[in-house]
Amino acid sequence: MANTTTAIHNGFNYQARIFWLHAFKLLRPETHVHEVIFESASPKGFDDVVVLYDTPIPRGGTERITEECYQIKWHVSAGGRFGFEHLTDPQFISAKSVSLLQRLRDAVTRKPDGSAFVFLTTDRIADSDPLSGLISKNDHSILLEKLFSTRTDNSLMGSVRACWRKHLKLESDQQLKPILSKLRIFDGYRSLEELRQEVNTNAVAVGLKPDNDARSDFRYDDLAQKLNGRKIDTFNRGNLVEVAKEEGLWVGTPIEPVGSLLIAIHSFLGLATDLVSAEPDNTLHLNHLFRQRYLEEGREWQADIKPLVESFLTDMAHRSSDLRLVMNAHASIAYLAGTVYHVKSGIHLELMQKGIVGGLRAWCADDRTAGDALKITNNTLGGSPDIAVGISITQSVEAHMQRYIDASLPSVGHMVTAMPHSGPGQQCISGGQHSSKLAQQLAQFIREVKIDNFGATVHVFAACPNSFLFYLGQQHQGIGPVIVYEFDFDGQGNKGYQPSFLIE
Repeated sequence: MANTTTAIHNGFNYQARIFWLHAFKLLRPETHVHEVIFESASPKGFDDVVVLYDTPIPRGGTERITEECYQIKWHVSAGGRFGFEHLTDPQFISAKSVSLLQRLRDAVTRKPDGSAFVFLTTDRIADSDPLSGLISKNDHSILLEKLFSTRTDNSLMGSVRACWRKHLKLESDQQLKPILSKLRIFDGYRSLEELRQEVNTNAVAVGLKPDNDARSDFRYDDLAQKLNGRKIDTFNRGNLVEVAKEEGLWVGTPIEPVGSLLIAIHSFLGLATDLVSAEPDNTLHLNHLFRQRYLEEGREWQADIKPLVESFLTDMAHRSSDLRLVMNAHASIAYLAGTVYHVKSGIHLELMQKGIVGGLRAWCADDRTAGDALKITNNTLGGSPDIAVGISITQSVEAHMQRYIDASLPSVGHMVTAMPHSGPGQQCISGGQHSSKLAQQLAQFIREVKIDNFGATVHVFAACPNSFLFYLGQQHQGIGPVIVYEFDFDGQGNKGYQPSFLIE
């Protein structure tokens, strides 16, 4: 009984911390959030946290939304796994008779067209389940093109559709598609402790007091519950400040980030970077040029994307030589940014890097982080001059890179591979200085290979933090020309690599 009570209590705390992360946006000058509700009266099932926007905001492609409704599910164990059939099981969301999909259907019917519905959980989607291939790496929406790519129920995707249609008592896929178009699934989300640190960090950033890390309880958890008990559940900027003052939490002077100018580049959007946003004039939005992670038809990396990124970054450097950069962007854009702010540019830059541990953190080339060097090898394929570089830091790229070289790059005569000595993983790089050192190591290796291949083009295939590609881009003058390749993460394209920029 005690364990059950603790689990329920921690579940409420988890929900409260998600609420505060959104509520703090009300105090940011550049925000479009104008109201945040904790445990809303409706819609049932997506009522844990509701976020309303005063201006419709983009959420992948051309879609814009006016509100987001959250269903939050916390588990004691990090080992929980689920699949597509769990979305039809009421017990999965601790309900008696109504499943997550049924609640989604009912909510879509009742809410305005601009509403989106977010299922956020600490559980992870099982790797072997079809659902694992149906969640977009861009905005966590359901990949409708993939789900509805077959015509009959006999295929794998057809069996998923049939299961969901039958459960919702729908007659056709045409009835199912608009319901699923409103859903986003964030699985394997932050731990309680990680959210505590994020709440404290964001409180300071908007002029509120953080809670003492030495305390066994957490002030903001208890406050959310007590306010809800007093029927204070809907917050705007005005009443949030009033509550903060009443509770002795108001400082009023936000602590500015180390970089004097916060700037951002978005070619797709995600939950984490919403927490740290630059002012509109200091933000480059490119997501309207993409459909999920893919260029809109008729657009070109070289002609349409490259000039916008270079122009934006150059303009920001004219405003300040001390910058903090938020990038929710393609790997190619991260490398290109490094070529603009190269090692001799005179720009001091911090990069906001997402990670499994610590959430969103600032990385800097002089942040005193350290770690192991890379294991780098060079495999000679023949007498051709070009060099293919496979960077396998978070996961291996070698098989996909080899397949692309065999099919499309006869000019490649050297295949350089770089990975941690312990193998790829999500925590192989400790921070900015470590990442910068690894990029320098790889750049020096490439330069040595190019001694006998002067003028050769370097082809970069990477699975690594964007910050690493930025630091590698800073070394570009010694290794270029370079073509950076983008991988088809969502499986909607060629399920492999495609070239983006040629950077001379």
